[in-house]
Amino acid sequence: MSLDKKIWQNIPLSTVLVVLPIFLFFISFLIGRYPLSPPEVIIALLSKILPVKTASPAVYSIVWEIRLPRIIAALVVGSALSISGASFQGIFQNPLVSPDILGVTSGAGFGAALALLLSGSPFMVQLSAFCFGLIAVTLTYTIGSSFRGSKTLVMVLCGIAIAALFSAFISITKYLADPYDKLPAIVYWLMGSLSNTSLDDVYIVLIPMIVGFSVLLLIRWRINILSMGDEEAQSLGIDISKLRVVIIICCTLLTAAAVSISGIIGWVGLVIPHVTRMLVGPDYKKLLPATICTGGFFLLLVDDVARNLTQIEIPLGILTAIIGAPFFLYLLRKGNEGWS
Repeated sequence: MSLDKKIWQNIPLSTVLVVLPIFLFFISFLIGRYPLSPPEVIIALLSKILPVKTASPAVYSIVWEIRLPRIIAALVVGSALSISGASFQGIFQNPLVSPDILGVTSGAGFGAALALLLSGSPFMVQLSAFCFGLIAVTLTYTIGSSFRGSKTLVMVLCGIAIAALFSAFISITKYLADPYDKLPAIVYWLMGSLSNTSLDDVYIVLIPMIVGFSVLLLIRWRINILSMGDEEAQSLGIDISKLRVVIIICCTLLTAAAVSISGIIGWVGLVIPHVTRMLVGPDYKKLLPATICTGGFFLLLVDDVARNLTQIEIPLGILTAIIGAPFFLYLLRKGNEGWS
């Protein structure tokens, strides 16, 4: 065995999962329609901390106003969608569950489309998307709680119905929109993109993101219990109803916040938890932190491809669907073999 192979085998997987997003974080500054050199990027990043001057105002603008907000947003959105998907798959004991299962994505999409139709203000788009995402999940949980039977199954079915309802509202909004002005903006936003992201956008969603990530990481060991089934969880003295509500609220905060700044980016919350589970196993104490790393890395990589592959930027939702759809078929094929 060569020395290089021995070195790679001795590196812990957790270290690799942490280093990869950090490495891609710096690489993403260098690539684009205006390539930058490592010294230019380092000097520009340090210019706000140390008394150094950038090579040119153009480099400073590209680093701080264009690429840094977009890179941070890609990492945060990818991590949020991924950890939400992993958590939902655990509490619903279903490998095909994703963050939009309770209608939050469709609700947020309608909120953004409505704001684009009425005002077009970036702040109103984010605020409306976030609020309607919360409204959709509230409707799903309220209606689902009023029915008898399996709460998990009823909740999923209600989520599908609410998602369909808000999808119809999105269609109505597009039908009413000006086809030369508002409609293209709505359609492009719904396809998912980070092209117009600013640091202010990231600051707006910072609090719900921190709350969602922190709570899920603190209670991640309890998701192991929920994933074993309700009877096992109750036998261990876990209040499954309250715990499930807390997890749903956290996942909703993360998903609604992510959708409000990126648009609808599908499949990330379905694909990444499974890829991570293959790497670190089904233990949620390891799975959720690893999912944060892999989700951020994945979406940042997709965003780098989207803005560099062609002259015209490709919406992120298209690329994630191209990757996610074949993986979904793979999951269906392997469905009878178990998933944990």
